[in-house]
Amino acid sequence: MVKEIITTAKDHMQKSIAHTNREFASLRTGRASTELLKHITVDYYGVATPLEQVAKVTVPEARLLVVQPWEKRIISDIEKAILEANLGLNPTNNGEIIRVPIPELTSERRGELAKLAHKMAEEGRIAIRNVRKDANNKIKAIEKNRDISQDEASVAYDDMQNLTNDSIKKIDDLIKEKEKSILED
Repeated sequence: MVKEIITTAKDHMQKSIAHTNREFASLRTGRASTELLKHITVDYYGVATPLEQVAKVTVPEARLLVVQPWEKRIISDIEKAILEANLGLNPTNNGEIIRVPIPELTSERRGELAKLAHKMAEEGRIAIRNVRKDANNKIKAIEKNRDISQDEASVAYDDMQNLTNDSIKKIDDLIKEKEKSILED
């Protein structure tokens, strides 16, 4: 029973780490990445549709994204969606494809992105701590019902704390890496 709680908590913590990593990928550094446009949705026949379902996004150069829509008639809708995403990008289209140049980051913008990355990391840490809290509450409940001994509960709490520490360290490592890429790029 305790093993199930810890296994479930570990799974949830890994998902929190993966989510934080995906959030970091959406932050714009000085390099082009298809991840920048991953969260953009386009009005496609009245339905908000992810960009990747209506167009192909490629990175032909280090500072350029190219968006090639499957249907040419939605090219202006895609361009509008990119502009409205407030990513600081200025797409241009030639009727066939959309070019999205990635401008150099100013030192001020780099600082803002670093702060945003730290906020995302803290949200990941909070999610991990919440998983620990839920697991500890479940352990406490089964201990209270006398399904496990105090010693077993103590070992379970220690295991949860070690799991939490390891997961938070992974987030800390991710933020160090992301901050380095933001500030040095």
